[in-house]
Amino acid sequence: MLDGAGEIARTGLFDRHGGREGNVTLINGRTMPTFEIAAGQTERWRIVNACNARYVLFSLGGRPFRVMGSGGGLQGEARTVTETLLTPGDRVELAVGPFDDVGEEFAIASLPYRRMRTKTPRRSEWGTLRIGPRTPSRANLEKRPAIAPLVSGAIVPTRTVRLGARMTLHGHDWLINGETHHRAEPVKVGALEVWEIVNDTGMDHPFHLHGFFFQIVAKDGVGTTPTAWDDTVNVPARQRVTIAFRADDRPGEWMYHCHILEHHAAGMMGHFEVIR
Repeated sequence: MLDGAGEIARTGLFDRHGGREGNVTLINGRTMPTFEIAAGQTERWRIVNACNARYVLFSLGGRPFRVMGSGGGLQGEARTVTETLLTPGDRVELAVGPFDDVGEEFAIASLPYRRMRTKTPRRSEWGTLRIGPRTPSRANLEKRPAIAPLVSGAIVPTRTVRLGARMTLHGHDWLINGETHHRAEPVKVGALEVWEIVNDTGMDHPFHLHGFFFQIVAKDGVGTTPTAWDDTVNVPARQRVTIAFRADDRPGEWMYHCHILEHHAAGMMGHFEVIR
């Protein structure tokens, strides 16, 4: 977020509420860069959303691409899509191409996504992809791993994590289970943890678990078949997501939080001890 003089702008009250999206978008530190992909070439891209609060509904000019992996590595199956959502802190691996129309250019863009009711979503362009002269493809799209589900049968949560908020004299406090910087119950090494993340607020929150990858096993109480390992998941406004994981043998203090950094700083985080 830059001011009129090109300096970092001061933090405003709305930054604490909605998170600071900024007014300058960057890919690898550059504004509106142009990338080239050879015609006939398939490339593997790893994309990291390093924004404070901005959600990116990633698009390549409406062209299809394959989602190969997420934060925890390759997925059990690839999905062909024309857009994919990356919340702050999220990562995705893509197979992009092949394209045939040499010389054509199209936008690397973020499509409108409404993460909160008080802000009108808009399309934003981040850069340009140009199709260059044809060369043989050298992409390595190796066999993907099988994802063995952690939960079989009925999904019974072992803990509930409620994301909330309250008004204060300095704006919003962001809460987990009714308090800022929540101290949670310990987690035992090797025990199956099934957490139901409940969003009681009117905006989306990207939930991030430090140190451990989890499977998404249900959304709004409807079971899902896990196809990936993640450490970040979007929890839409007034909805809930259920995750499952096992803590490996690394005793100590660990943290989870909303990955909108201003919400984290304003209290929407918890920490727990892993014990033997």
